[in-house]
Amino acid sequence: MKHRILAIALFSSTLPLFAADVKNVDVYRVPGRFGGWPANHGMWSWGNELLVGFSAGYYDGSRIGMHAIDHNKPEEHLLARSLDGGETWTIENPAEEGALLPLGQSLHGKVPPGFEKQTLKECPGDVDFTHPDFAMTVRMTNVHVGPSRFWYSTDRGHHWQGPFGLPQFDTPGIAARTDYIVNGPHDCMLFLTAGKKNRMEGRPICVRTTDSGKTWKFVSFIGPEPKGFSIMPSTVRLAPNELLTTLRVHGADKRWIDAWESKDDGVTWKFLSQPVADTGAGNPPSLLKLKDGRLCLTYGYRAAPFGIRAKLSSDNGKTWGDEIHLRDDAGGKDIGYPRSVERPDGKVVVVYYYFDQRSPDRFIGATIWKP
Repeated sequence: MKHRILAIALFSSTLPLFAADVKNVDVYRVPGRFGGWPANHGMWSWGNELLVGFSAGYYDGSRIGMHAIDHNKPEEHLLARSLDGGETWTIENPAEEGALLPLGQSLHGKVPPGFEKQTLKECPGDVDFTHPDFAMTVRMTNVHVGPSRFWYSTDRGHHWQGPFGLPQFDTPGIAARTDYIVNGPHDCMLFLTAGKKNRMEGRPICVRTTDSGKTWKFVSFIGPEPKGFSIMPSTVRLAPNELLTTLRVHGADKRWIDAWESKDDGVTWKFLSQPVADTGAGNPPSLLKLKDGRLCLTYGYRAAPFGIRAKLSSDNGKTWGDEIHLRDDAGGKDIGYPRSVERPDGKVVVVYYYFDQRSPDRFIGATIWKP
């Protein structure tokens, strides 16, 4: 009998682990449109008020590659806002105020009319990173050579200042997505992707300003230059001088997520663990430090069954628990790029782009769950 019980236990451990008490909602779902890539734009929270950025192009079902977006129609950069912890959402277009305008070859669609020329400014150094209603978004022009830019807001994303140019930091170029840590009123770190020596993407770097955004200085590379690429950091602070970042890594024939730690405030980095050994066709991580001290890592899984998954760590990223399936109903690999925040009630809101059996149109969805 003992042998039979053991066999049943081993068999059961191979079954997928699904999160309980999960709610999926639509953030932006418009017939004929393509909503995409929240990880590139950023997500912010002020209690139960949430804000997330994303791209909105047009769906093109004739494209059989990764992204079924019409390259000949405009792509907008929009915002979605929730005032009830992600249960319901409204869409805002900051371009109507002249902000967050799409620019350059990072666009998957066509540059909207009138947006072709955008002047990058020099930041005067008046950013208060600790303002209670602060938000910053960091964008790229090209995944290989840059340049990149940032905007900031001190009224919860209703109005934006910028775009302000970022240096190239003596690299072939900077492909910036939004990942930052505020250290003080004048002090902020950005975690970016730099072009490799061969001008291909990419390797992660840490940079810092201590003069309220006027100047940014290179701090460190995060790991050696990879043979494939290591990009799109998602970073949390563990202690006054300790940081943990997770990276999207592509090898020759495999895609995964690595975790690196710094115990000297970003000056040097050490490989810590591999939270996810396989993400299918590859997807960036979204890392949170929960109020109870655990780490919550969320990512898109671009292999069958396609969907959104998560992992938890109780020891600051040294080890990770079983893979948690948040949803497995995607129609293919053109999904993911999540960003996530924790609500005051301890539930996590994960926002990503997706498509399912109802329609091939790509939409922005949110999953609300309790780790």
